[in-house]
Order: sequence, then structure tokens, then C-alpha cells
Amino acid sequence: MNPMLEVKDLAVTYRGGGRTVPAVRGVDLTLDAGQTLGLAGESGSGKSTLAMSLLRLLPAAAKVTGQVLYQGEDLLTAKWSRMRAVRWAEASVVFQGAMTALNPVHTIGDQLVEPILLHGRRAGEDGGRITDKQARTRAAELLESVGVPARRMRSYPHEFSGGQRQRIMIAMALACRPNLIIADEPTTALDVMVQAQILDLLSDLVHEEGIGVIMISHDLSVLGQMCDRLAVMYAGELVESGPSRQLLDDPRHPYTRALSRAFPTIGDPASRRAPAGLPGDPPDPAALGTGCPFAARCPDVHEICATTPARLVQAGPDRLSACLRVLPGFPDVATAPPVPEPSAEGARS
Repeated sequence: MNPMLEVKDLAVTYRGGGRTVPAVRGVDLTLDAGQTLGLAGESGSGKSTLAMSLLRLLPAAAKVTGQVLYQGEDLLTAKWSRMRAVRWAEASVVFQGAMTALNPVHTIGDQLVEPILLHGRRAGEDGGRITDKQARTRAAELLESVGVPARRMRSYPHEFSGGQRQRIMIAMALACRPNLIIADEPTTALDVMVQAQILDLLSDLVHEEGIGVIMISHDLSVLGQMCDRLAVMYAGELVESGPSRQLLDDPRHPYTRALSRAFPTIGDPASRRAPAGLPGDPPDPAALGTGCPFAARCPDVHEICATTPARLVQAGPDRLSACLRVLPGFPDVATAPPVPEPSAEGARS
């Protein structure tokens, strides 16, 4: 069965100020229906740029190359009329900035009803166009499902807290029953109780409706709980991918290991008082050298890491890692036996 979403050699370059900045470099991803993929990494690693490029939501200064195959169709070459149909009706985004994403001069009810009326043919009875009454009923159900009382449909965005607006954004993303949801930090502004409710809602949709979800978060505990698979990004590249539980319990890349140790362990006073961190800052994407981009911060760095590029290779069953240490014969990688390309199954991220 073909995957719902397949990303091949995706690269994004920003142009401005007299220079070009490679924000995403040669990323390959695969997402099946009914699967949740988590994207992890520090700020500036390229997660949001990657996610927004999938639906061509980046500004004109961004140059995007590669392929984004949605149900076999390349969205990067699709006509804008087709992209308009894909957005909302087939794929939707939960944006990170809920405080500014809603229209301040329209009630939230009207903002929820509008896309349902425009793209809601599938929700109508007998395949017909959905009625205004059906759309408002659907909007009320959506609000209730994310913990906002339906009676607030006549309220304006400024009458809600930041966390409530984030819940409304999630309701809007679900309005037209999309096949694909891209969620960029969807629970950051929510308290713990509401966060658990939203994650349960998304999990139910994935399993019951068979939708695919790409979730971006700095919180590895959320990704580990929610996602089937994880992909870790650093300096615009994927550095590791695999089943979420395996990747968090047994990381094969030093960067993934540093991220997983940055959170204190419940019940461990030592880790709570002194959580592990990562020295230094991410590199300037416009000034990357020929070697591993993580070499300057890596606790396990070897002298060859500064000059030898690291690419994703098989690092176990269904695991990929871009670390030279997983190569046979390390550190003499120049004479090591060739590593086979990842299998079709192992390359799924």
C-alpha cells in the first residue's frame, strides 16, 4: 500500500540580505494513514520550515525543491487551485501562534462554520452540500470536543485566553475531517489537564478515522506518548529516526541522547536539580562545514567528524542514524565496508 505522504530529498533555502540560508537540507519522510510522526529538535533546526513547506505555506523568499507526494500527487508542482482544495478539505495545520491566528472581527463560531460550508461536502447527507444548520451543529460539537462550551460560539477571539484560542485552532483544523493534520506545537499554551485531553482527542482521530498526523514539539515526553515514530532534526537535516519508544530509550545519535536527557526524571532528585544539557549553540546554517554539523557540540566527537560528512544509514531494525559511530569499522570509515542504503521499510520515518 502506498503511503499517504512521502517526502523525497526536500530542501528549503531562504534568500535575503544578500545571502542564501539552507534551512532544510535533503529530508526524506514517509507517513502512512493512521500513523503519527513526531518532529523533534531545538529551535532553528528546521522543523516548522519543513512542516510549512509540505503545503506550500512558506513566504516567497523561500525556494523549495524535492518532492512532496500526497497520495501519489506532487504538491510542489500542483496548481494553486488544487492546493486550495487540498488545504482545509484534505490537509490542515494547527499553527503555533494561536494568539494572532484568529480573525479578531469575526466570532469564533463564524470562523469555524466558514470552512465547513466551503469544503464540507463530505460531511453533508448523501454527499450533498452541507447546510448552515449542519455546519453550526458541527462547529458546536468541535468546540465541545476541545473543552470550549458551545455557547461561546458568539464570542470574539479577544474574549478567550491564549490556551482557549489554541483549543479553538485545533477545532478549526478538525473542522473538515482532513486526512492529514500538521500540528506545530499544538499543546504549548495549554495546561496539563487540557493537554492530556487534546492528545487523547488526536489519538482517537488517528486510530478511528485513519488520519495521519505530523506533530512538532520540543516536549519529548509528549512526542513519546503521542507518536508512533520520531524524526530528530539538527541544522536542517534528519539525524535520527525510528519507533518513538526505541528512539527515546536507546538513542543512536549523540544529539538525540542529549535531548532525551535534558528533561528531569520524575522521582530522581539528582536529575531534577541538575538536568543534563547541551553546551554551545546550534550552528549557523549558512556557514556549515563539510563534516558533521553536530561535531562542535558532540560529547563523543572524533577528529574525523570535523571533515567527514555523516549521512543517514541503517542503525538497527527500522532505525536510521546520521552518526559516524554507527558505521562498521569506525573510526577508520575510509576503509570500512560499504553500508547498504536503508531498506524501504527501514526508511519509513
